Amino acid sequence: MGPDGRLDRRTLLQGGLAFAAGAGLIVRGGMAVAAEPGVGPYGSTAGRLPDRNGLVLPEGFSSRVVAVSGDPVGASGYEWPLFPGGAGTFADGTGGWFYACNSAVYDYLTPWKPMGGASAVHFDPYGEVLDAYRILAGSHSNRDGGPTPWGTWMSCEQDFEGEGIVWECDPSGSEPAVARAALGRRRHGSATVNPVDGVVYLTEAERDGLLYKFTPDEFGDLSAGRLEAMILDADGTVGWGPVADPSGGEAPSRQQVPGAFVTAVGGGVWCQDGWLWLTTSLDNRVHAVDLVNRRYELVWDGVGNRQPLAGIADLTVAPVSGDLYVAEDRGDMELVLIGVEGDVAPFARFADPTHRLSEVSGPCFDPAGERLYFSSLRGPGNRLTRDVIPDVDWGDAPEGLMVGVTYEVTGPFRGIPADTDAATAQVPGPTMGPALPATTVRPEVAPTTAVGTATDEKPATEAPPSTVPVPLSTLAGAVQDNSRDDSPGLRAGTGVAVAVGIAAVGGVLALRRRRGAPDGESDAEDP
Repeated sequence: MGPDGRLDRRTLLQGGLAFAAGAGLIVRGGMAVAAEPGVGPYGSTAGRLPDRNGLVLPEGFSSRVVAVSGDPVGASGYEWPLFPGGAGTFADGTGGWFYACNSAVYDYLTPWKPMGGASAVHFDPYGEVLDAYRILAGSHSNRDGGPTPWGTWMSCEQDFEGEGIVWECDPSGSEPAVARAALGRRRHGSATVNPVDGVVYLTEAERDGLLYKFTPDEFGDLSAGRLEAMILDADGTVGWGPVADPSGGEAPSRQQVPGAFVTAVGGGVWCQDGWLWLTTSLDNRVHAVDLVNRRYELVWDGVGNRQPLAGIADLTVAPVSGDLYVAEDRGDMELVLIGVEGDVAPFARFADPTHRLSEVSGPCFDPAGERLYFSSLRGPGNRLTRDVIPDVDWGDAPEGLMVGVTYEVTGPFRGIPADTDAATAQVPGPTMGPALPATTVRPEVAPTTAVGTATDEKPATEAPPSTVPVPLSTLAGAVQDNSRDDSPGLRAGTGVAVAVGIAAVGGVLALRRRRGAPDGESDAEDP
């Protein structure tokens, strides 16, 4: 122990891999400090009343509804898909940004056609919706993913049978999505890219899943490269072992690396400032890898549903402050902050009981770090699930209305100047890798400006009223075809987490299917 009673790095590593419950470290100024329950940098949310959207937030923060599944996004005319999952944002080069978001419709829910994929919302420099559209069709089980530093979105298929692939998507909708077979075929969790060297890190949503590292032959080109899995020595030193067959044709990739470090149901993963952060859902842990010094740290151990962070799923890192935001996929529906000082505290909570069978999904910041996005994956909407996708019939209200809602939170995020102009300090827009076919996945929708803003008007998109009381002081919230590089066809899959939710709310019969490739493709394999 250090002089302040916190567990230091040496104490942790001397214990090998037999970590004590609750032990954890987080980086502060290049050093590691213990992550422990606290009040957080924005103060406690205990006793605070929810806002008009049913969210409990720290003082000074407010929310708006960006999109409700089954309803048009702003004035774009594009209906937001069911079950919004993993998400990321990208500067558009003109002061605005693109928000890319997966649709976690697992293939057994729609036995005759894959209805998952990903969509995007284009915002202007002031946060108004310019357009919304699909960027990936003909895919399924798109639970999580991750952005690339060259401005594309990686949409990961969480296929239950281990046949999922990663699609690289253009958030502007100008280029078709491309299947990246070199990243492997498995039940993918999430993905992230080290902006320094272009190396991709991927989690695996299996009980005995691994953490993978993909080193591309060329920076920004995901069509070819070397796939490895993480190996952890007893002293905490990180190494990597080769995956001989990323396709898993002879054996699943997680069985190809003897002695690989098991990440039990890998979830979110994020790379920033030379550190890799990832979550594992089965054991409620947050992990970190020092990529420069090749060291592993356990940041948070939620064994026994230790509060305030349990039911761990996705995560993101604030681009300015470096704080971690970890989403829960069960329990009390919170987005929990792990500050750089080590405090672990709830940041946002869904107080409305209509979210009881949902998950907090897709946390991410806009490029400037001023706006935080996340979804209630099965939050209550205005239409029944069967009205959006007929095969997904969860009955009548309230269960039938569990379609998904996407939110935006603004407020005094630390490190952001009060007079920051979103139209400044932009980077170029997205670029794809090697040559792409001429087809596009973007529908012909003329850009339009939303009728509301984040502060002064009612939004065009509106979720059902919250059933929890609203304090008088709360401000009103404002508010196809795809290409493949060389990958074989998609196969059927399912998802345990979603299946549990479905069984609880509707008793849906999961039908398996055999199908070919997305529309227009003829080189698919049947499982």
